[in-house]
Amino acid sequence: YVHPSEIRSIDKIPFLPIQFFKTHMVLSSKETIEVEFKSSGTSGQERSTHYVTDLELYKKSFVNGFKHFYGPINDFAILALLPSYLERQGSSLVYMVDHMISLSTHAESGFFLNDIDKLATVLNELDKNGKRVLLLGVSFALLDLVEKHQFNLKNTIIMETGGMKGRRQELIREDLHKILKSGFDVENIHSEYGMTELLSQAYSKGKGRFQTPPWMKVLTRDSEDPFYILPAGSSGGINIIDLANLHSCAFIATQDLGKIYPDGSFEVLGRFDHSDIRGCNLMTL
Repeated sequence: YVHPSEIRSIDKIPFLPIQFFKTHMVLSSKETIEVEFKSSGTSGQERSTHYVTDLELYKKSFVNGFKHFYGPINDFAILALLPSYLERQGSSLVYMVDHMISLSTHAESGFFLNDIDKLATVLNELDKNGKRVLLLGVSFALLDLVEKHQFNLKNTIIMETGGMKGRRQELIREDLHKILKSGFDVENIHSEYGMTELLSQAYSKGKGRFQTPPWMKVLTRDSEDPFYILPAGSSGGINIIDLANLHSCAFIATQDLGKIYPDGSFEVLGRFDHSDIRGCNLMTL
């Protein structure tokens, strides 16, 4: 136990192992719970639950986080291809994207569950007409899309998240992006890094280098000593400070492996052995 008054620097803060969201109610507030977000998890896996007492704070976090990197959401037509998430209850990602769609000024914005032919038509039409488009999709569904249709996009951001969900063989991010860049005919594939246990997201505009909004910070810990924070440039377990987690826990030790760069950006390298395959944009090596 460490009393808050004893903490003098960030690297002395103890980070809560993310597994506690599966076994405990992680709350630091006595406010009424407004929603319970649940992780995906495959059949038989225990799911994490994030008890959220302030949905407005979550909305402010993801709206301003997106705006920080891409500008106002209403400038975009938002097309969402998230079949594995839409097919279950309690997805924080679906909540986020649904609200983003509601903020879009484009009538074409929406979810496309399994109708990839309609999605291809809408995407090509919007892009051809010079509209700014964000196509956010789970990795396996984006691969399904480019296998069936060919694109030549000029005004569209392709953003992947969520991995293969057991639908396809896992790929390292470099191989996945190579296929998607060719299929959509774009220079870069963007990525979203988020998870049920966090109310903020990091974004990559290409090559898997993620950046965080100002209220979020990523550190790496020694894989053998969880209390030792590594210097920039070292690979280790990813620890995340997310100040939007005001009412749960803002200091999370994830099961992801990563590398921090001197500019504060980070790369996800994989996962610890035996940890669950999760829906937070990870290609295991």
